[in-house]
Amino acid sequence: MTSETSPSEPSDPVAPGGSCDPADPFDLAGRAAARAALPAGPGPGGRPRRRELARLTDDWLAGLLAAAGAPPRVALVAVGGYGRGELSPRSDLDVLLLHDGPIPRELPERIWYPVWDSGARLDHAVRTVAQARSVAAADLKVQLGLLDARHLAGDRALTDALRSAVLTDWRASAPARLPELRELGRERAERHGELSFLLEPDLKEARGGLRDVVALDAIAATWLADAPREGLDAAAQRLADVRDALHLVTGRATERLGLQDQDQVAERLGVLDADALLRQVYEAARTIAYAGDVTWRAVDRVLAARGGRGRRVRRPGIPFVGSGRGTGAVARGAVERRPLAEGVVEQDGEAVLARGARPAADPVLPLRAAAAAAQNGLTVSYATVRRLAAECRPLPVPWPDEAREQLVTLLGAGESAVPVWEALEAQGLVRRLLPDWERVRCRPQRNAVHRWTVDRHLVETAVRAAAMTRRVARPDLLLVAALLHDIGKGWPGDHSAAGEVIVRDLGARMGFGPEDTETLAVLVRHHLTLVDTATRRDPDDPATVEAITKAVTTLPELELLHALTEADALATGPAAWSGWRASLVDGLVARAADRLAGAGVPPVEAAPTAEQERLAVEAARTGQPALSLRARSEGAEPGAEPMGVELNLAVPDRPGLLGTAAGVLALHRLAVRSAGLRELDPVGAGPVLVLSWRVAAEYGELPEAARLRADLRRALDGSLDVARRLAERDAAAPRRRGIPTPPPLVAVAPAVASATATVLEVRAHDAPGLLHRIGRALDGAGVRVRTAHVSTLGAEAVDSFYLTDEAGRPLTAGRAGDVAAAVRAALG
Repeated sequence: MTSETSPSEPSDPVAPGGSCDPADPFDLAGRAAARAALPAGPGPGGRPRRRELARLTDDWLAGLLAAAGAPPRVALVAVGGYGRGELSPRSDLDVLLLHDGPIPRELPERIWYPVWDSGARLDHAVRTVAQARSVAAADLKVQLGLLDARHLAGDRALTDALRSAVLTDWRASAPARLPELRELGRERAERHGELSFLLEPDLKEARGGLRDVVALDAIAATWLADAPREGLDAAAQRLADVRDALHLVTGRATERLGLQDQDQVAERLGVLDADALLRQVYEAARTIAYAGDVTWRAVDRVLAARGGRGRRVRRPGIPFVGSGRGTGAVARGAVERRPLAEGVVEQDGEAVLARGARPAADPVLPLRAAAAAAQNGLTVSYATVRRLAAECRPLPVPWPDEAREQLVTLLGAGESAVPVWEALEAQGLVRRLLPDWERVRCRPQRNAVHRWTVDRHLVETAVRAAAMTRRVARPDLLLVAALLHDIGKGWPGDHSAAGEVIVRDLGARMGFGPEDTETLAVLVRHHLTLVDTATRRDPDDPATVEAITKAVTTLPELELLHALTEADALATGPAAWSGWRASLVDGLVARAADRLAGAGVPPVEAAPTAEQERLAVEAARTGQPALSLRARSEGAEPGAEPMGVELNLAVPDRPGLLGTAAGVLALHRLAVRSAGLRELDPVGAGPVLVLSWRVAAEYGELPEAARLRADLRRALDGSLDVARRLAERDAAAPRRRGIPTPPPLVAVAPAVASATATVLEVRAHDAPGLLHRIGRALDGAGVRVRTAHVSTLGAEAVDSFYLTDEAGRPLTAGRAGDVAAAVRAALG
């Protein structure tokens, strides 16, 4: 009896019945024959048949015990899988002969030999209650098997005593044994992989399989935590149905759904084909795996609280919120809640909704919560995801800017985005955001090169692309293209061509402009072009390079396609990418880049607005800062808080302006989404610097305009030390675990980028005060910022600064290198 099992209530065995042969008064032959004939016979399958098979087996074994002449104080007990009252056609029979005192030596053999002779697989033991408890204390698998002890025949009081003792022992030892149970699950996952992604999955042992359901029921028996039950029983029954069909098709007690058996299993279950069968298996496995993740996090919280390691703060008046039944935890204060984003806080290592969050009036909240969780290395709590799915309305079409930015922020978190994405998908939020996702969800890829289903491959490609954001000027387009590049696999025909059509619609749905949508379509249409061309065509043939430059017509598109190609291959599997393939692709990209050099048209800076010119005139005449603020409520629900602020600031030219103004915004917890800086000379009295900002409140509360205006003036006249205030706030803030991000990239652009200035490009992970640190570094280097273009795309900052020396000339190569080094040092 070595099965991991779950608790179930004992059920009465069916009393032996039917006509009796005088030579066989217990009709054992008839009972055995009825049991043997049931699996392949007519009638309903699934759970009813498994229960009927268990009932017939109970009947047969009870007859064997009676025929063996068992003395008093003996009981026959089903344990393990058999103890749960359901049997698959080839399941083992886990049986315990329980006794209290001496028994005849031949008694067990009188029961076991007929079972062996029938061809049934038997796992048996003979023990007293004390012996069973002793063995269970030493062997977790035995203890788990005994949790499902179910009386079959004999002395019921003995079985009841065993069940009571085992459950008492299990609950008392749970804090020590649950970590051991978790380790068993990890070892199984390492050996057998994830059921949701395997072409030949083990239905029982792989992660998300039937063993995990058993473990979840064992956790529930501790009364410390319970699994989310929605859909869990249906998922377990679906896997059990597939196992039944597999046993009947193969005639063996196998748990592995081999490729050669899938068509027959699908036919037996009335499923369209093997792919449809696998999709059902994968969906069930994901439900089970996600329930396991949620449950183990609850276990961790309870055990941490019991061990005094729970994170608590003393805030009177707020009751303790427990994590499960019967924890016995005593409140030592309120659970600590730390703000993450507007409407989102951290609690017990998960992202949850703030008390003032209004899901029904905030359709962006699911993406904001997901992005905040992933960027902080957390996941979104089960209760929070359920509430978001139930209360949030669908996003308007096209999406508001914030929704698109939050999606990019989520994807840019890399590995940390995966459990968050799984939580959203478990409650149907991904399909609500991306309707075409349903066609690729859980879709198998019958190619030995691929490790994942189509949908998980798309997520994994975005994870890989997140490490490449420094290589491209538009990380947002790279991440979205990575997520959608195979979206056409849910449709017949060439998936690249189908994907191009879908992405044009999705790009517009997400609120991308026509040019960006076209770029996404090009990337999806040609995501295989680079590797196919590099490996199948002559690299020295001019037509080879021409094929690439016809597909992508600018250097920015080429760098995006290059990064997408590599991310796609790395996410496919080890066989899809190698040093040889990488060198071929790199060489082809280099030759295509030479062909495209100079092909792009430099962007034309937009003319100043009337508001910017008015402010510049005011600043030039007064010699004082002039600013205007305008709240932005684009895409928000009626009556909702403004989503951000457009700020225009005009100041007579002076050193350190950019860093100072950015520092004031950081003090007011305003995140810079985009910024521009330009010089104007409206009255011929000298240059005026005009800064145009688009900012968003970090936690949804915008500062008062008068206070922001006053702090800007104080910072500019030196009475407010912005750097010191930011340092003090950072020192007082609680430290959170971060997520791995690519290091900042600070580079001097080629001289052709500008004839009148040196262009410094900065690509970095966004963080509070980032632009302030860059501005201070430039000020400290003694250079003038003539123009700046600042963009925050998701969680990535992509900035360009046009620099000159004091005389207004481009920097020398040596000085430009020193400035880049200073900025690099400021970013750490």
